[in-house]
Amino acid sequence: MGLWSIIKKIKEKEKEMRLLMLGLDNAGKTTIVKKFNGEDIDTISPTLGFNIKTLEYKNYKLNVWDIGGQQTLRSYWRNYFEETDGLIWVVDSADVVRLNDCKRELDKLLQEEKLAGASLLILANKQDLKNALSKDEIAKILDLDVNNNKLMTNRHWHLEKCSAVTGEGLVDGVDWIVEDIASRIFLLE
Repeated sequence: MGLWSIIKKIKEKEKEMRLLMLGLDNAGKTTIVKKFNGEDIDTISPTLGFNIKTLEYKNYKLNVWDIGGQQTLRSYWRNYFEETDGLIWVVDSADVVRLNDCKRELDKLLQEEKLAGASLLILANKQDLKNALSKDEIAKILDLDVNNNKLMTNRHWHLEKCSAVTGEGLVDGVDWIVEDIASRIFLLE
């Protein structure tokens, strides 16, 4: 393998991002990945383990790890933290009963040392449903105020309302996380 081939492989590797998609079960993680990738979303089954999707987006290769959110699987989430550039936390905005569980699980993640440098995108999903809480209501319940929540201090984060069914907000959210990661870990060309 010549020097040029080695340099090219290193450069291609530099354009890769590892995104970990987590959230409670039935939040819409798999539907979001499929919708963003232009796949059929009519038949989605619960993720019993993980799925990996590689997407090409704005000259970057996004390796998206979609991990199941069932309570029995959450203790295994830490097995996927290594080398994560961005964490996408998906919230079911219409599941008011479990939003405190959602906050508790997010707080646990924000305390993980291996995720300390990862950009955090919170997707307030299911905004197409009538009973969905607003972006501001989700932010309040999750305690995203950097002045009150020390877990949010010094963290790059963004909250985006979205719908995995209609696609609303998905591009804006992915744009934010890709740009944030790129500005932190890739040299501008």
